[in-house]
Amino acid sequence: MTNQKRISTGLEGLDEILKGGLIPGDSYLVRGEAGSGKTTLGLHFLCAGPQSDRSRLFITLSEPRDKIVRNASQRGFPVEEIEFLDLSPSGEFVKEQDYSVFPSSEVEEQPLLKEISRKIAEDKPERIFIDGLTQLRFLSPDDYRFRKNIQSLIRLMSEAETTPLLVSEVGSRPDDDLQFISDGIINLKAAGEERKISIDKIRGSDFKNGRHTYVLNEKGMQVYPQLNPQFISSELRAAENEAISSGIPEIDRLLHGGIERGTNTIITGPTGSGKTSLGLAFMKEAAGRGERSAVYLLEESHEILVKRSRAINIPIEEMMASENLELYSVNRQELTPELFVHQVRDEVEENRTKVVMIDSLTAFNSTFLSENWSKNDLIKTLDSLRRFLFDKNVTVLMTNEVPNITGDFQVTDDQISYLADNIIILRYLELDGGIHKAIGVLKKRLSSFETKLRKFQITEYGLEVGKPMEDLSGILSGNPRVRTKSSSSDRN
Repeated sequence: MTNQKRISTGLEGLDEILKGGLIPGDSYLVRGEAGSGKTTLGLHFLCAGPQSDRSRLFITLSEPRDKIVRNASQRGFPVEEIEFLDLSPSGEFVKEQDYSVFPSSEVEEQPLLKEISRKIAEDKPERIFIDGLTQLRFLSPDDYRFRKNIQSLIRLMSEAETTPLLVSEVGSRPDDDLQFISDGIINLKAAGEERKISIDKIRGSDFKNGRHTYVLNEKGMQVYPQLNPQFISSELRAAENEAISSGIPEIDRLLHGGIERGTNTIITGPTGSGKTSLGLAFMKEAAGRGERSAVYLLEESHEILVKRSRAINIPIEEMMASENLELYSVNRQELTPELFVHQVRDEVEENRTKVVMIDSLTAFNSTFLSENWSKNDLIKTLDSLRRFLFDKNVTVLMTNEVPNITGDFQVTDDQISYLADNIIILRYLELDGGIHKAIGVLKKRLSSFETKLRKFQITEYGLEVGKPMEDLSGILSGNPRVRTKSSSSDRN
């Protein structure tokens, strides 16, 4: 089945879901409520691929041709390449008919079906989109006759070597008969503020299961398939992954050389502890190697990050000017979690980006949490992104904010530690009446690491890390104590 010839739907994402596109000559049913984008999908289908000597035919039994052409032209569809057969209630053909004596005993005696059959037989179009099959159902005396009529029509199109898309308006009347006789079923459905496309069946072909996001905009329709990368154990790539440096010798010593390329590191700590700054240090070093990084900001503005970075000797503006860094502000009004994932995917695939930072996981959850997206759904989405980036050998940094400034140690707030190959912790502590910061490594999957905490400072010259804090205990509890020589000897 995998070697079958395919034709494009005109939508790259939908072709990906269909494992290459549609099978020529098979009939497909597009189901959806009013306003779900069925006609837009049909226009993409009719305009797809290289033009041949055979025509592309749009048969409308609902909206008039003039309205379809006007709306399509405004969105940039080359409607001059499409031939229209207007059988809508306001069309000229219907006005000439007298449906008060509409005969229904034979397909050939029905004016609408007869006109459709004539057009297909004469033109033998390469592709057909039939919008408004509900109209034919209303004109049929019963469901049996309607089903027979559509089966005859599908047979005629198959004999003409035509690939048809048929539209069913969900909610008007049951369409189980259309689903049964179609070779494939494409569903369009609204889910709250989001839109989802799914495939129910494709005869003779595999496809990507699940509900995938799509959007309608001024350019038409765009489809974003769910990421479903294959799981590859981090250990399998350990031998080929060199450790990348933070540019700060003491941090590299903590990490026994740095973090391995392609791994995911969570930098966790309370507000203001330096999580973003530490992530940018790795990106500054990557820029020095001529590698590109991208930061996705979910709470801090682009302008504030640039200003803060400049104050601690991280040349963000120069890195951006050399195209070694890109900053993206994530707007909840413009993106869904799946669209966010595809934005990251496009950045990596189009620009060969080597380091990605999500700032922060806490804001990601609070931003996208909704009736359609539970915390568990969001974590699964991040996990699919993590596995995709690992497959691309991209190094990932995720910052995570914990609520406690001091007190009992907490790694993350949302049980997301399993996403991490490495966990770097930043911690506040009170000493001699002052507030200090500490940095340490809690987890490192591919190598050993230093188990001691070090003093951590953010200065105008950059990030500074001190020697191991061997004379302190109780740091993780938030109540550090200076160990005396006697207590140290007792321990030994």
